[in-house]
Amino acid sequence: MAQQAAEGGQRPAGEEQEEVIIVGAGPSGLAAAACLSLRGVPSLVLERDDCVGSLWRNRTYDRVRLHLAKQHCALPHAPHDAATPTYLPRDDFVRYLEGYAARFGLRVRLRREVREARFDEARGEWVVDTVDLATGKTERYAARHLVAAAGENDEKVVPEVPGLEGFPGKVLHACEYRTAKGMEGKAVLVVGSGNSGMEIAYDLAEAGAATSIIVRSELHLVTKEIWNLAMTLYGYHLPLWLIDRIVLLMCHVVFGDTSRYGLRRPAIGPFSMKINTPAYPVVDVGTYARIRTGEIQVLPEMRSVHGNVVEFADGKRRPFDAIVFATGYRSTTKQWLKSDDGLIGEDGMARRRFPEHWKGKNGLYCAGMVRRGLYGSCEDGEFIAEDISSKKKHQTKLDDGHEKKSN
Repeated sequence: MAQQAAEGGQRPAGEEQEEVIIVGAGPSGLAAAACLSLRGVPSLVLERDDCVGSLWRNRTYDRVRLHLAKQHCALPHAPHDAATPTYLPRDDFVRYLEGYAARFGLRVRLRREVREARFDEARGEWVVDTVDLATGKTERYAARHLVAAAGENDEKVVPEVPGLEGFPGKVLHACEYRTAKGMEGKAVLVVGSGNSGMEIAYDLAEAGAATSIIVRSELHLVTKEIWNLAMTLYGYHLPLWLIDRIVLLMCHVVFGDTSRYGLRRPAIGPFSMKINTPAYPVVDVGTYARIRTGEIQVLPEMRSVHGNVVEFADGKRRPFDAIVFATGYRSTTKQWLKSDDGLIGEDGMARRRFPEHWKGKNGLYCAGMVRRGLYGSCEDGEFIAEDISSKKKHQTKLDDGHEKKSN
């Protein structure tokens, strides 16, 4: 079909023909490409940055480790070595991703920013326009199938705070934070109490910074061990309510009543929350102990900034030397995907819930866009590859049948 798309005329000059175009060379895109390769379906991965797994290489702090045990963090058909640490450090995981791309011979073109992808009804193909960021030249690709795999952590989010532009100290986003070097003895405010915010707060406090963290929302605090048990139980298909009950009982034994220290738990259970909402539990790396001792102060929402003084929702004011915004990211998929049948929502993530989220119309798919972590990326890659492979086999049978009739 794709080969016949330009029937009646030549393909536009300079346009490259592919079977499958995958946008994004993070774990989701690599998993989809590898699963396709194993089924004999060629693909081309387009990546805006200069490496595979750029989130892990370029936008994470130095101390980060995967919060799940390695058996839950392996991409399809490539388990981690027995000698690999149970909880992989960032650099080990980066090397794993690079080795994964090499192992399956994946075709990845780096520094390609996708500007537009639209479905050409007449040709029955996706037309993808990109810019080579190394040269500034535009490129055009055509493919029967398009996989959106740029992920949920594509563009940093920094809230608008009145007066922030006049803050004299250092202001940075979590994606720009590497270590606490230079922050020793300084008053630092971390905005955001997700996994990144909590771990950065711990890193700062450990280095000797006078650390405060803003906690606006309710959150579930767990340990790595408790959460990995939850993942194991989920693999045995235990009901969510039972997993929640077991997790909360263990958390109460380990942490006690976290609300005494400003960390209120949601009404929904931790595993139910992970499955049914965009929120994740916070895996404690030692932050809670420092909150209990007062080394890390828990503060309410910030209202405004006056010079180096931050005013909070309770009316109190405090001076700070630096502010770190651990306020998350947003997907940019909707900015370049122009022909969408509703597969992608306004937030740039999958509109439909698991397990109906990954397949759209006209050969459009999405991988890793439903907030199910690395495990979800693996499943998406297998689903997508199997669907495309089945379609290709069916089309081959039809083509062979037409040839026999014509002979």
